[in-house]
Amino acid sequence: MNQLCELTRHYGPLTGRILLALIFLMSGFDKITGFAGTAGFMASKGMPFAEVLLAGALVFELAGAIMLIVGWRAHWGALLLIVFMIPATLMFHNFWAVDAAQYQNQLNHFLKNVAMVGGLLYVMAFGAGPLSLDNRKT
Repeated sequence: MNQLCELTRHYGPLTGRILLALIFLMSGFDKITGFAGTAGFMASKGMPFAEVLLAGALVFELAGAIMLIVGWRAHWGALLLIVFMIPATLMFHNFWAVDAAQYQNQLNHFLKNVAMVGGLLYVMAFGAGPLSLDNRKT
């Protein structure tokens, strides 16, 4: 068990950062390939300047995800993603304002996002871990 714990301490933070960042990378690339459709969806939700906000969201998502994966300034990468997540969660997964047919799905997405913010807060608090650019040997 001690050996498993040591392996987890060494490789767990890198694996966790990759798994946490994966959803943001995929979402960012989906937004790039479907830029017009995503901007239209955002506008339909009442967001002004949807294309400008979408460009900003892309920067936050992709930069934050890459920073997390490589472990370079991971605290800042996690913060970028948290800043992106809060308004996105409140605007697009507002389970309290949807009809009964959409309630459970939106609640699940809301709680998933809350859990991801929790993981990002963990990175902000404890850093990127041993296998990261932040902790490379000089």
